[in-house]
Amino acid sequence: MSSKIRFLSGVQPSGRLHIGNYFGALRQHIALQEEGEAFYFIANYHAMTSVQVPELLSQQTFDVALDYLSLGLDPKKAVFFRQNDVPEVSELSWILSCVTGKGLLDRATSYKDKVQRGISPSMGLYTYPMLMAADILIYRSNVVPVGEDQIQHIEMTRDIAQSFNNTYEEIFPMPSFRLDKGAKVPGVDGQKMSKSYGNTIEIFDEGKSLRKKIMSIVTDSTPVEEPKDPETCNVFSLFKLFANEKEQDSLREQYLAGGLGYGDAKKMLFEKLNSFFTPFRKEREKLKADKEYVNQVLKSGGEKAREEARKTMTDIYKAVGLSPQ
Repeated sequence: MSSKIRFLSGVQPSGRLHIGNYFGALRQHIALQEEGEAFYFIANYHAMTSVQVPELLSQQTFDVALDYLSLGLDPKKAVFFRQNDVPEVSELSWILSCVTGKGLLDRATSYKDKVQRGISPSMGLYTYPMLMAADILIYRSNVVPVGEDQIQHIEMTRDIAQSFNNTYEEIFPMPSFRLDKGAKVPGVDGQKMSKSYGNTIEIFDEGKSLRKKIMSIVTDSTPVEEPKDPETCNVFSLFKLFANEKEQDSLREQYLAGGLGYGDAKKMLFEKLNSFFTPFRKEREKLKADKEYVNQVLKSGGEKAREEARKTMTDIYKAVGLSPQ
């Protein structure tokens, strides 16, 4: 196995990717392909807990591939693949489940949160951390870039890996998580931006649709002529993601001086956000017209990922007694 740091992360194809996904995950993933071995997968097995329309799951899987490639993922630098192109991950999930206590899964807060939001309490949802652990461990990953809501799952993965290593032999390294700096992105309602909250601004939204979403961002009722606090304003929080320091200071001064309406601030945000993603939109349109290329990237990535997975499984078969005599 290579001595380089190996990064592993995945994105569910459960809806259109939004700017929270970009600043919380995708931007970091793309940067890390320069720092070590990067394995990034489209988590279509995981998405089956909420997306159960076959055509929709297939289309959204392809859309995530388009998004990553257009935003700068380089298939020559990172292994990029569909989760289901490595069926061994499901096999490993079962093997890991045999050394994992039920109490560990009972403590998963993500399961409880999703059920409270109306997602069906299926066994797939309940055992989500098992499959996630298999995703991470089958490539013997060292670092997993995640959002704060996934930290518990990485800690559970470490527990699961330790349980396997103690029961059989030292197969898995202990993965650690890595958070992106300043990755908290508010949605149009002020809560954390999330598809499950219905408060997102999509990365590749544009025109009237994009303008309408930005103009719907929740603000307080401070009159136009009054000074405003930029640090508590959702519009300013989003503006900072796209503006340089000088532009941020200028808008901050206008907030504090008074005379600036939130509508004007929203228009400034629209211009910054729209211009930031315009080059990526153009690249996405080009890729969309070359479906064969995108599918080939995923196929090639799947073959590389599966080769690594099979190496791990060979060691596991021997360790647990599944190899022939």
